[in-house]
Amino acid sequence: MTIDLRRAARWHRPLMFLVYAMAALAVVCAVGIVVDPRVLVGAPIWLKPFKFAVSFVLYGVTLAWMLSLLPRRSRLAERMATLIVAIAVTENVWIVGQVVRGQTSHFNDSTPLNLILFAAMGAAIGVLFFAHLVLGIVVLIRRIPDLVARRAVGWGLGLSLVGMVAAVPMALPGQDPGIEGVAGAHSVGVPDGGAGLPLVGWSTMGGDLRIGHFVGLHALQALPLLAILLNRFATRLDERTRARLVVVAGAAYGVLTVMLTWQALRGQALLRPDAVTLAAVAALVVATATAAALVLARRRRSDLALAA
Repeated sequence: MTIDLRRAARWHRPLMFLVYAMAALAVVCAVGIVVDPRVLVGAPIWLKPFKFAVSFVLYGVTLAWMLSLLPRRSRLAERMATLIVAIAVTENVWIVGQVVRGQTSHFNDSTPLNLILFAAMGAAIGVLFFAHLVLGIVVLIRRIPDLVARRAVGWGLGLSLVGMVAAVPMALPGQDPGIEGVAGAHSVGVPDGGAGLPLVGWSTMGGDLRIGHFVGLHALQALPLLAILLNRFATRLDERTRARLVVVAGAAYGVLTVMLTWQALRGQALLRPDAVTLAAVAALVVATATAAALVLARRRRSDLALAA
């Protein structure tokens, strides 16, 4: 499994249009961060659309690449991808429009218009979730020939759905901060807009639901990247062993996503874990290392049996 960048321009055209458009938007937002002094919820007002634009660049190019791996075209998958593009463009137009208006795009019910826009985008994200799910099912059914790639793509698509679900608590009634005009929050235990990590802005004082959301979403890139590295540098391992290692990594990645969301829901900052969180992380590390070791040991036993 490799990425042939020379063929990228011929990948799914609507998705590649999204990639180019979001890349251009990211540049515009980067300029806005520099020249526009406005601050919204403790961050430069153009930072949110910048992060969304970069995220959709990665999302679009990854989906387009995954579709290119299929042994034959799927019109259903391509239609779902086109639907995802339409929703992504609409969402980013909405986010940028709110920036121009000097308004927050998320959790904003300060006026009837803002409430309608936020509710409409929530519904649109539900459609995107469905389209992503259908696309993922089609990709699994069509069975990518490379077993390592198939495992990485399947786990990546599935865990990115988990990442989307990890964002749901942000808009639940329990996240209502009791502030007029605000209908949800990223942070738990502290107000949004407080001290945060550079660039991402994740709270350093309390829980932050964006962390599990972010990690889960980017399984879509992390696991295929692992598969590419295994195929490139672990050629002494047979294909099934490499595929099993991807499964181990995928399972660990999924547990980590849930664990980060659990930590945030407890109002705990990422860099301030308590003993319970540290114990859970240690258990995950030990379990993952043990599973990987068992996979490699099984491979060695197979090699010895063949040699005998």
